[in-house]
Amino acid sequence: MERAKMSVQITTSFVNQFSSNVALLSQQKGSILRAAVSEESVNGEKAFFDQVGASAAVKRTSRHGDTPLVETPHSRRQVTLDTYEWGDLIDDSDKVRMLIDPTSTYAQAAAAAIGRSMDDAIIAAATGTAFTGSSGATSTALPAGQQIAGGSANLTIAKLIEAKKILDLNSVDPSIPRHIVVSPDQIESLLGTTQVTSSDFNTVRALTTGEINTFMGFTFHVSNRLAKSGNDRTCFAWAEQGIKLGVGKDTMARIDERPDKSYSTQVFYCATFGATRMEEDMVVSIVCDESA
Repeated sequence: MERAKMSVQITTSFVNQFSSNVALLSQQKGSILRAAVSEESVNGEKAFFDQVGASAAVKRTSRHGDTPLVETPHSRRQVTLDTYEWGDLIDDSDKVRMLIDPTSTYAQAAAAAIGRSMDDAIIAAATGTAFTGSSGATSTALPAGQQIAGGSANLTIAKLIEAKKILDLNSVDPSIPRHIVVSPDQIESLLGTTQVTSSDFNTVRALTTGEINTFMGFTFHVSNRLAKSGNDRTCFAWAEQGIKLGVGKDTMARIDERPDKSYSTQVFYCATFGATRMEEDMVVSIVCDESA
């Protein structure tokens, strides 16, 4: 009888509430990087985002001269959206009832899983190959001038200065928020390489303890999901508009009883998203040698 009662309770509104909880939690704390990039809601398996290049005004040289035609450079970046799924089996009716509670372990687990996949998509897009053109047929790599080599050193003040310099030399608007993502090892290294007598020491120490999250104009984000090859960890700094996250409008949540699984209840959630680097000038790769 309890099984039948449980099935009746799983109404459309029940499922919708679970779906809303996961969506909200994934925005608030599921992904570390989502709030640090530009985001747009899209439809379909692929989406295109317009790139508008820089242009210059033309000086007027006569009172009634021809109206100037300034051809602003235009291009497009393609993002491919992938579907990410999460599911689990629940064999306790009380736990099923808890699914509509935002503090539910299952809602938080689903949000965290989706958030980790979203971070992976953003990390891969930041320093990976972008696809440019009307059909996305042109592969665009991050230029060497946007990359800071490891140089047998972990994250240092000098590397942060260099990253800031690259963005500044590219005339990246300083009003656009700037971010950097590193692993815990880089935060520890930064403190170790900063002289105790330096004016930066107390700031870096506060950064390592989590008291502050900004330094040298960058908001710091700490992730364990950055790519590592040998001892080299690839971190990156960027201006917020330099990376675009496309989020599919369609999400799906299901809560169903499974007769083939001892009538346990299966909870399922899926979301669709993808990311791309929008402007090479706004992203800087920073290789950090974690053996240093």
